[in-house]
Amino acid sequence: MSRISHKGLRSAFRELLASHTCYHTASVFDPMSARIAADLGFEVGILGGSVASLQVLGAPDFALITLSEFVEQATRIGRVAQLPVIADADHGYGNALNVMRTVVELERAGVAALTIEDTLLPATFGRKSTDLISVAEGIGKIRAALEARVDPELCIIARTNAGVLSTEETIHRTKAYQKAGADGICMVGVRDFDHLEEIAAQLTVPLMLVTYGNKALQDDARLAKLGVRISVDGHGAYFAAIKATYDALREQRNMTHRTENLSATELTHTYTLPESYIEWAKEFMNVDE
Repeated sequence: MSRISHKGLRSAFRELLASHTCYHTASVFDPMSARIAADLGFEVGILGGSVASLQVLGAPDFALITLSEFVEQATRIGRVAQLPVIADADHGYGNALNVMRTVVELERAGVAALTIEDTLLPATFGRKSTDLISVAEGIGKIRAALEARVDPELCIIARTNAGVLSTEETIHRTKAYQKAGADGICMVGVRDFDHLEEIAAQLTVPLMLVTYGNKALQDDARLAKLGVRISVDGHGAYFAAIKATYDALREQRNMTHRTENLSATELTHTYTLPESYIEWAKEFMNVDE
């Protein structure tokens, strides 16, 4: 299998954004999954922040993974990838200056694109994990990301949460990020096509939706017509791998009748110990007590 250069993969991703088609991402979390996705004909992959936290740390998605750990995993994937990979870079691991470092490191790792979201991370104790930073700070992060990239083919995609904002505020934020120079806009929490149409009518850059299999948005032709070029359906492949590992080890130990047959969701909850992190947060972060 001949290798494709990082620049070649970035150019291929740019072509996807410039097309009139909606592409679905493959969840890639290590070199083998990246090779499998390319061999099966996927046009684009995504390394999710939550998946990286599970794969690298065995920890819940509480913004615990560090930039260096995330970059190491992205580098392993980038070393063998035959398809463009989007890196879910969360909040850029800090402020706008941290975002610049994030872009430098992920560009070297070989990703074709990365998303920078305007979520307030790590979450403040007692607050929702969906709290957002100000629009001005979000703009600063996008401008910083654009300043830091060396290869102009690398795509910087601004992400926001349309599920916790009014439609007017979503439009305000996304238009601001578009004006700041983002190559695309990623949204999570879009409810249905009526919701999407209101937002998309105000934007001209390509769109990326995190749908998690939302049945109200399952029409690729209609998505494409509204400017959606990338759809993230979730990370089913990774969770299937967790389930397969559990089942294989249960069988190896002859425990199929003695151990509960847990689902992938139950397994993730059981082995990432979220209750421990919640208790630590109460003990060490609850400064009002």
